[in-house]
Amino acid sequence: MKRLFFLGLAIVLSLTACQKTEKRYTQQSVEIDTYKKVIDAYEKQDWEALMSHYADTAKIMNNVIEKEGKTIAEEVAIGKEDAALFSSWDYVDGESEYEMVVTDKGQTWVNFWGIWKGTLAANNKTYTLPTHITAQFVDGKVVKEFGYWDVSKIMMDIQTMEQAELSTMKDTIN
Repeated sequence: MKRLFFLGLAIVLSLTACQKTEKRYTQQSVEIDTYKKVIDAYEKQDWEALMSHYADTAKIMNNVIEKEGKTIAEEVAIGKEDAALFSSWDYVDGESEYEMVVTDKGQTWVNFWGIWKGTLAANNKTYTLPTHITAQFVDGKVVKEFGYWDVSKIMMDIQTMEQAELSTMKDTIN
């Protein structure tokens, strides 16, 4: 009887061990490779390549709540406007991390953490911003993306430069 019990236990354990387990967390996946291409296209300002990794219906929420999300076309237009303000920008090599998770609901998300550096053309000042972006993938395309970073230092400097310019113009008129 004991042998029969242990034999049964051994069979159950071997069947359980042989079952394929679903990978719910990884730092290597097709989706991560795709998101690395998104980041690369952003750094190079290759807007067409960037857009190719997003679904036509993708919603982008950069520093906004979901109901204020934008389409990828709207985000690219904003990206082009932002790029015109900077003489350079990129993510610091060796400072980026990627992970992919599959949620309990079966959703696939890629998380990105990086250090963004950009030089504002108007004052030649370089800004360094920690960045977090998380992107949901469906059928190999980004369908939803949330991005978080603090641009307050850049905005304050732009506002200061604009105020100085207005003051100079006012003095010139007087």
